[in-house]
Amino acid sequence: MKTIYLIRHAKSSWENHRLSDFERPLNTRGINDTEIIGKELNKLNFNPEQIIASTSVRTTATIQLLCEHINYSFKHVIFNSKLYHPSKENFIRILEDLPDELESVALVSHNYGISEFADYLTENFMEAMPTCAVVCITLEINSWKEIVRGLGTTKWYIYPKMLR
Repeated sequence: MKTIYLIRHAKSSWENHRLSDFERPLNTRGINDTEIIGKELNKLNFNPEQIIASTSVRTTATIQLLCEHINYSFKHVIFNSKLYHPSKENFIRILEDLPDELESVALVSHNYGISEFADYLTENFMEAMPTCAVVCITLEINSWKEIVRGLGTTKWYIYPKMLR
């Protein structure tokens, strides 16, 4: 059994129009949402063995703040530029490169790629993930190389608005 946690970055700021999309920081709501989600993740026993995040400013800030709430050392987060505007193939390649001894991984990324990947894995996750949303998907496989469309089951799905 393998577990994948898909995390969309928290709400970002559009205040400084001179910044590129990659450079946009979190806004106040985004910062506050990481605390709400972090507390709920603790209740759900969120415990990925590895966290891999996009290299953008907003995903880095999201996972750094979440790490403060979930008892995970930020220095152990791996950053991968393929998670910035990712395709389904990017997600699959990243997962296939994981050692099979690893049972759970969290991927921190962007829409629409992350929502499309959730749908690819489960074939029933049809909505766009809101900012700071987390979906937990389980797969009855022994190797990360066995991932195919529709193999996953949504165990739980949370986002800030549902927790307010």
